[in-house]
Amino acid sequence: MELIDLKAKLRQETGKGMARALRRSERVPAIVYGSKLDPVMLSIGTVEFDRIVRDNGIQGVFLKLAVDGESKKTRTVMLKEVQMDVFQKEYLHVDFHEIDMEAKVSVEVPVRIVGEAKGVIEGGVLQIIRRELVVFCKPADVPDDIAIDVSDMEIGDAVHIEEIALDEKVEIPHEVDFTVITLVPPTAEEVEEEDEDLLDEEAVEGEEGAEDAEDAKASDDKSEEASKE
Repeated sequence: MELIDLKAKLRQETGKGMARALRRSERVPAIVYGSKLDPVMLSIGTVEFDRIVRDNGIQGVFLKLAVDGESKKTRTVMLKEVQMDVFQKEYLHVDFHEIDMEAKVSVEVPVRIVGEAKGVIEGGVLQIIRRELVVFCKPADVPDDIAIDVSDMEIGDAVHIEEIALDEKVEIPHEVDFTVITLVPPTAEEVEEEDEDLLDEEAVEGEEGAEDAEDAKASDDKSEEASKE
């Protein structure tokens, strides 16, 4: 697990006026809370935070939060919630959750496909049913992604959650053996397109064959006329 550095400042005021003033100065209102501490109101730099989100997304992001004015050097926190305006262009508020490095947490981790499936080469379609999976483990053991090798998959095959091998320190909570990836036959539209392409090729070949036959007949007629002369 990578801890990303982020600086924050303590704030005392609340309300819409304060929030607008912060955003005008390129800062975002934020709060950090946890099971063993009272909520602490903060503000963070918009540019710095936006760079973190662009590089890492908002799921499963752990940060080393350095708060100006606090006696403790840093807080280990998880990005919990990001509120944005209706146009998804401006950050309105950010929630951080301080975590205990020895306590297990639930985090969404992306699924990563490895290899090219045999069934895809034969024309099948690989469908990713779950692009993210929830894992339960200590923060230090959270994987960057869950890699699934699909090289041996053929049309009709599927990968279920219980088939995915993980580190013994990481578990995926689930009550049913749900499908993560499946490889299905080509869709009807794709088959129709292939059939149309085949018909077009046959039509072209037929036209070319007819033209060749006409050319051959014309050549024979000329040869007959020449022999008569």
